[in-house]
Amino acid sequence: MVDKINLAQKFTLFDDQWTPRIVGELNDLHIKVAKIEGAFIWHKHDDSDELFLVTQGTLLMHLRDKTVEVNPGEIIVIPAGVEHKPEALSECQIVMFERKGTLNTGDAVDNERTKTELEWI
Repeated sequence: MVDKINLAQKFTLFDDQWTPRIVGELNDLHIKVAKIEGAFIWHKHDDSDELFLVTQGTLLMHLRDKTVEVNPGEIIVIPAGVEHKPEALSECQIVMFERKGTLNTGDAVDNERTKTELEWI
């Protein structure tokens, strides 16, 4: 079935943070949405790139050698194997394109923030 996805509407369906939801599929990728605030954890994804699109707020993407500010309408691609730590000083809404099965905490799988089962919305 072919239909459009209204991202603004999807963001109204939940309030919790750091819990990605799946809104679509593209080849072997999941398209995920999440609300974030505060700092996440340092992690990396050894075998998969990640794309972050900011729709609201500001994402600070900490890398080991710098921090990149990503604003609404901007994207950042984190290559496989690159350590990163997302942070938002106030609530930020993000869309992520990730290979199916990619854990939100990457190689830090024993973390309390790891989400193994994601909800489709």
